[in-house]
Amino acid sequence: MKNVCKEFENGHKVLNNVSITINNGEFVFLVGSSGAGKSTIIKLLLKEIEPTSGSIIIDDRDITKYKRREIPFHRRNIGVVFQDFRLLLEKTVYENVAFAMEVIEAPPKEIRRQVPIVLSMVGLSKKAGLYPNQLSGGEQQRVSLARAMVNSPSILIADEPTGNLDPEMSWDIMKTLTEINQRGTTILMATHAREIVNGMKKRVIAMENGIISRDEKRGGYGSEA
Repeated sequence: MKNVCKEFENGHKVLNNVSITINNGEFVFLVGSSGAGKSTIIKLLLKEIEPTSGSIIIDDRDITKYKRREIPFHRRNIGVVFQDFRLLLEKTVYENVAFAMEVIEAPPKEIRRQVPIVLSMVGLSKKAGLYPNQLSGGEQQRVSLARAMVNSPSILIADEPTGNLDPEMSWDIMKTLTEINQRGTTILMATHAREIVNGMKKRVIAMENGIISRDEKRGGYGSEA
Protein backbone atom coordinates (compact mmCIF):
# COMPACT_ATOMS: atom_id res chain seq x y z
CA MET A 1 0.00 0.00 0.00
CA LYS A 2 1.42 3.38 -1.00
CA ASN A 3 0.11 6.62 0.51
CA VAL A 4 -3.38 5.16 0.91
CA CYS A 5 -6.14 7.42 2.22
CA LYS A 6 -9.74 6.42 2.79
CA GLU A 7 -12.35 9.02 3.54
CA PHE A 8 -16.07 8.29 3.73
CA GLU A 9 -18.80 10.54 2.38
CA ASN A 10 -19.43 12.07 5.81
CA GLY A 11 -15.85 13.36 5.76
CA HIS A 12 -14.58 10.82 8.31
CA LYS A 13 -11.01 9.82 7.41
CA VAL A 14 -10.34 6.21 8.44
CA LEU A 15 -6.92 5.87 6.77
CA ASN A 16 -4.48 8.75 6.50
CA ASN A 17 -1.54 8.31 4.10
CA VAL A 18 -0.83 4.67 5.00
CA SER A 19 2.14 2.92 3.38
CA ILE A 20 2.87 -0.76 4.09
CA THR A 21 5.09 -3.26 2.31
CA ILE A 22 4.58 -6.96 3.05
CA ASN A 23 6.89 -9.45 1.35
CA ASN A 24 6.00 -12.89 0.01
CA GLY A 25 5.91 -15.46 2.78
CA GLU A 26 5.70 -13.01 5.70
CA PHE A 27 3.45 -13.50 8.73
CA VAL A 28 2.17 -10.10 9.90
CA PHE A 29 -0.12 -9.15 12.78
CA LEU A 30 -2.30 -6.07 12.32
CA VAL A 31 -3.25 -4.67 15.73
CA GLY A 32 -5.02 -1.64 17.12
CA SER A 33 -8.21 -0.67 18.91
CA SER A 34 -11.62 -0.89 17.23
CA GLY A 35 -11.93 1.88 14.67
CA ALA A 36 -8.15 2.17 14.17
CA GLY A 37 -8.40 1.19 10.49
CA LYS A 38 -7.68 -2.59 10.48
CA SER A 39 -10.99 -3.64 8.89
CA THR A 40 -10.70 -0.87 6.31
CA ILE A 41 -7.31 -2.23 5.20
CA ILE A 42 -8.78 -5.73 4.81
CA LYS A 43 -11.76 -4.43 2.78
CA LEU A 44 -9.39 -2.48 0.54
CA LEU A 45 -7.23 -5.56 -0.10
CA LEU A 46 -10.34 -7.56 -1.02
CA LYS A 47 -11.64 -4.70 -3.19
CA GLU A 48 -14.86 -4.46 -1.18
CA ILE A 49 -14.19 -0.71 -1.00
CA GLU A 50 -11.90 1.63 -2.93
CA PRO A 51 -9.30 4.03 -1.51
CA THR A 52 -9.88 7.76 -1.80
CA SER A 53 -6.27 8.08 -2.97
CA GLY A 54 -3.07 6.06 -3.13
CA SER A 55 -2.19 2.72 -4.72
CA ILE A 56 -2.45 -0.90 -3.58
CA ILE A 57 -0.06 -3.19 -5.41
CA ILE A 58 -0.32 -6.98 -5.19
CA ASP A 59 1.97 -9.14 -7.33
CA ASP A 60 3.20 -6.06 -9.22
CA ARG A 61 -0.32 -4.94 -10.21
CA ASP A 62 -2.18 -1.93 -8.87
CA ILE A 63 -5.53 -3.42 -7.84
CA THR A 64 -7.14 0.05 -7.67
CA LYS A 65 -7.02 0.05 -11.49
CA TYR A 66 -8.71 -3.34 -11.94
CA LYS A 67 -11.79 -3.53 -14.09
CA ARG A 68 -14.91 -5.05 -12.54
CA ARG A 69 -14.44 -8.35 -14.41
CA GLU A 70 -10.92 -8.74 -12.94
CA ILE A 71 -12.08 -8.59 -9.31
CA PRO A 72 -13.25 -12.24 -8.97
CA PHE A 73 -9.87 -13.44 -10.28
CA HIS A 74 -8.11 -11.14 -7.82
CA ARG A 75 -10.11 -12.55 -4.89
CA ARG A 76 -9.25 -16.13 -5.84
CA ASN A 77 -5.67 -15.34 -4.94
CA ILE A 78 -6.66 -14.33 -1.39
CA GLY A 79 -8.05 -16.72 1.21
CA VAL A 80 -10.09 -15.16 4.02
CA VAL A 81 -10.90 -16.48 7.50
CA PHE A 82 -13.40 -14.65 9.72
CA GLN A 83 -14.10 -14.59 13.44
CA ASP A 84 -17.60 -16.06 12.97
CA PHE A 85 -16.53 -18.98 10.69
CA ARG A 86 -19.29 -18.29 8.08
CA LEU A 87 -19.82 -21.96 7.30
CA LEU A 88 -22.85 -23.26 5.39
CA LEU A 89 -24.79 -25.12 8.10
CA GLU A 90 -26.67 -27.40 5.69
CA LYS A 91 -23.45 -28.66 4.11
CA THR A 92 -20.95 -31.17 5.53
CA VAL A 93 -17.34 -30.30 6.28
CA TYR A 94 -16.33 -31.78 2.91
CA GLU A 95 -19.09 -29.91 1.08
CA ASN A 96 -18.23 -26.59 2.75
CA VAL A 97 -14.65 -26.84 1.51
CA ALA A 98 -15.64 -28.19 -1.91
CA PHE A 99 -18.06 -25.27 -2.34
CA ALA A 100 -15.15 -22.81 -2.54
CA MET A 101 -13.87 -24.76 -5.56
CA GLU A 102 -17.30 -25.17 -7.12
CA VAL A 103 -17.76 -21.39 -7.08
CA ILE A 104 -14.75 -20.96 -9.37
CA GLU A 105 -15.97 -23.87 -11.54
CA ALA A 106 -13.07 -26.20 -10.74
CA PRO A 107 -13.40 -29.63 -12.41
CA PRO A 108 -15.03 -32.30 -10.17
CA LYS A 109 -11.89 -34.46 -10.46
CA GLU A 110 -9.76 -31.59 -9.12
CA ILE A 111 -12.23 -31.04 -6.24
CA ARG A 112 -12.10 -34.72 -5.27
CA ARG A 113 -8.30 -34.55 -5.25
CA GLN A 114 -7.81 -31.23 -3.47
CA VAL A 115 -10.44 -31.25 -0.68
CA PRO A 116 -9.01 -34.30 1.17
CA ILE A 117 -5.54 -32.73 0.98
CA VAL A 118 -6.57 -29.52 2.76
CA LEU A 119 -8.77 -31.36 5.28
CA SER A 120 -5.73 -33.46 6.18
CA MET A 121 -3.65 -30.27 6.45
CA VAL A 122 -5.99 -28.90 9.15
CA GLY A 123 -6.41 -32.27 10.89
CA LEU A 124 -10.05 -32.87 9.93
CA SER A 125 -9.87 -35.88 7.60
CA LYS A 126 -12.06 -37.96 9.94
CA LYS A 127 -14.69 -35.20 10.27
CA ALA A 128 -15.39 -34.77 6.53
CA GLY A 129 -18.93 -36.16 6.76
CA LEU A 130 -20.02 -34.12 9.80
CA TYR A 131 -22.02 -30.89 9.79
CA PRO A 132 -20.80 -27.63 11.38
CA ASN A 133 -23.16 -27.97 14.38
CA GLN A 134 -21.49 -31.30 15.20
CA LEU A 135 -18.08 -29.62 15.57
CA SER A 136 -16.38 -27.59 18.30
CA GLY A 137 -15.63 -23.91 17.65
CA GLY A 138 -11.99 -24.70 17.00
CA GLU A 139 -12.92 -27.40 14.49
CA GLN A 140 -15.33 -25.04 12.72
CA GLN A 141 -12.56 -22.48 12.40
CA ARG A 142 -10.27 -25.14 10.95
CA VAL A 143 -12.96 -25.92 8.35
CA SER A 144 -13.01 -22.25 7.41
CA LEU A 145 -9.20 -22.34 7.18
CA ALA A 146 -9.39 -25.35 4.86
CA ARG A 147 -11.99 -23.55 2.74
CA ALA A 148 -9.77 -20.46 2.55
CA MET A 149 -6.77 -22.54 1.45
CA VAL A 150 -8.40 -25.02 -0.94
CA ASN A 151 -7.79 -22.87 -4.04
CA SER A 152 -4.11 -22.44 -3.09
CA PRO A 153 -4.13 -18.67 -2.59
CA SER A 154 -0.78 -16.92 -2.19
CA ILE A 155 -2.23 -14.65 0.54
CA LEU A 156 -4.35 -15.53 3.57
CA ILE A 157 -6.16 -12.78 5.47
CA ALA A 158 -7.34 -13.80 8.93
CA ASP A 159 -9.75 -11.32 10.53
CA GLU A 160 -9.92 -12.03 14.29
CA PRO A 161 -9.73 -15.81 13.64
CA THR A 162 -9.44 -16.66 17.35
CA GLY A 163 -11.99 -14.09 18.57
CA ASN A 164 -14.68 -16.69 19.36
CA LEU A 165 -12.37 -19.41 20.67
CA ASP A 166 -11.04 -20.36 24.08
CA PRO A 167 -7.25 -20.06 24.66
CA GLU A 168 -6.43 -23.71 23.93
CA MET A 169 -8.39 -23.73 20.65
CA SER A 170 -6.85 -20.36 19.76
CA TRP A 171 -3.34 -21.76 19.99
CA ASP A 172 -4.39 -24.76 17.87
CA ILE A 173 -5.50 -22.35 15.15
CA MET A 174 -2.24 -20.39 15.44
CA LYS A 175 -0.28 -23.63 15.05
CA THR A 176 -2.20 -24.40 11.85
CA LEU A 177 -1.69 -20.85 10.55
CA THR A 178 2.04 -21.15 11.26
CA GLU A 179 2.20 -24.40 9.28
CA ILE A 180 0.33 -22.75 6.38
CA ASN A 181 2.79 -19.85 6.49
CA GLN A 182 5.75 -22.23 6.51
CA ARG A 183 4.44 -23.70 3.24
CA GLY A 184 4.91 -20.27 1.67
CA THR A 185 1.54 -18.54 2.10
CA THR A 186 1.71 -14.87 3.13
CA ILE A 187 -0.48 -14.25 6.20
CA LEU A 188 -1.98 -10.98 7.41
CA MET A 189 -3.88 -11.43 10.68
CA ALA A 190 -5.93 -8.68 12.31
CA THR A 191 -6.36 -9.40 16.01
CA HIS A 192 -6.94 -8.11 19.53
CA ALA A 193 -5.38 -11.27 21.03
CA ARG A 194 -2.55 -9.76 23.08
CA GLU A 195 -1.20 -13.08 24.41
CA ILE A 196 -0.99 -14.61 20.94
CA VAL A 197 0.80 -11.60 19.43
CA ASN A 198 3.24 -11.42 22.35
CA GLY A 199 3.87 -15.17 22.23
CA MET A 200 4.40 -15.48 18.46
CA LYS A 201 7.01 -12.71 18.06
CA LYS A 202 6.13 -12.03 14.42
CA ARG A 203 6.09 -8.71 12.60
CA VAL A 204 3.52 -6.36 14.16
CA ILE A 205 1.92 -3.37 12.42
CA ALA A 206 -0.03 -1.26 14.91
CA MET A 207 -2.77 1.11 13.73
CA GLU A 208 -3.99 4.16 15.62
CA ASN A 209 -6.54 6.67 14.33
CA GLY A 210 -5.97 5.71 10.71
CA ILE A 211 -2.17 5.84 10.73
CA ILE A 212 0.61 3.32 11.40
CA SER A 213 1.84 4.00 14.90
CA ARG A 214 4.36 1.14 14.99
CA ASP A 215 5.91 -1.43 12.65
CA GLU A 216 8.23 -3.91 14.38
CA LYS A 217 9.94 -6.99 12.99
CA ARG A 218 9.59 -9.18 16.09
CA GLY A 219 7.04 -7.14 17.92
CA GLY A 220 4.52 -7.50 20.69
CA TYR A 221 0.93 -6.33 21.06
CA GLY A 222 1.75 -3.16 22.98
CA SER A 223 4.87 -1.03 22.86
CA GLU A 224 5.73 -2.35 26.33
CA ALA A 225 6.10 -5.89 24.96
